[in-house]
Amino acid sequence: MRTITAQTDVDSIFNGGRRSSARFVTLIVVPTPPSRGPEGRVMFVAGKRLGGAVWRNRAKRVMRDAVRRAGGPWDGFDVALVAKRETGQASPGDLDGSLDQALRRSGVVQ
Repeated sequence: MRTITAQTDVDSIFNGGRRSSARFVTLIVVPTPPSRGPEGRVMFVAGKRLGGAVWRNRAKRVMRDAVRRAGGPWDGFDVALVAKRETGQASPGDLDGSLDQALRRSGVVQ
């Protein structure tokens, strides 16, 4: 899975991305730059204000699993998944439904 790690890419996503929120996750989506090719990338964010390291790591782990089940990363898009307080405790089915809803709202999948 290709992930977003460069600070300039992170800044461009947070500053110019289209946001879509669902119950367990918020997505920030930008089109993949043509100079980089069509391959999409993902980024997982769990802020410190939501809990300790154990909670944040669990939230990112369950989001990574949900992206794998949903077929991500998606060609043509760089996607940041931002955890919410309930993300770590969500069942896989609920998280998958929430991710699918946010992906459809943002136009990543049809």
